[in-house]
Amino acid sequence: MSELQHHRLRDFVTQLADLVDQHPDEALLLEQGSELLRPLLLNDDWLDEAYAQPHPEHYQQYLLFADAQQRFSVVSFVWGPGQQTPIHDHRVWGLIGMLRGAEVSQSYQLQSHGLAEQGLPVRLEPGQIEAVSPQVGDIHRVSNAFSDRVSISIHVYGANIGAVQRAVYRPDGSEKTFISGYSNRTLPNIWDLSHG
Repeated sequence: MSELQHHRLRDFVTQLADLVDQHPDEALLLEQGSELLRPLLLNDDWLDEAYAQPHPEHYQQYLLFADAQQRFSVVSFVWGPGQQTPIHDHRVWGLIGMLRGAEVSQSYQLQSHGLAEQGLPVRLEPGQIEAVSPQVGDIHRVSNAFSDRVSISIHVYGANIGAVQRAVYRPDGSEKTFISGYSNRTLPNIWDLSHG
């Protein structure tokens, strides 16, 4: 097996920290953050297989990096065949980039009578990125586009997303709050510079 190219993730989180330090408005952050994320999605030789493992019953959310000040986090979402999320929100800005396979996202909007689908479903293919936030649209359901294989997306959020109180939504629009946590107990070691 070839050496993992940890420098790709290391470079991305360093560049994103520099961007966040500039305190851009959210629109600029999402635009420039997407440009920083795009090169990371062009190769998957940096993602350790330990953070790419599906679970037979539900999707996995592996923390890859958390900023020391919890200003952002990077997560790999691993979708087993046919798996999907409930309808949920994030309550912070986020970038969703496709690494392997494909996923489908259906946005929702709260209305007086409950939840309603907003627009057509969006299919993300490798290299494509979608933004979420309370300002641009924050409620959606995401599913693996495939019923016969694993898909992996890389998510970047404007907080330690595993510690943010968020909500899943019932059809009537009522909320059930949750804190997602993470599927892993260890982080990838992207800071060992002895191997490049």
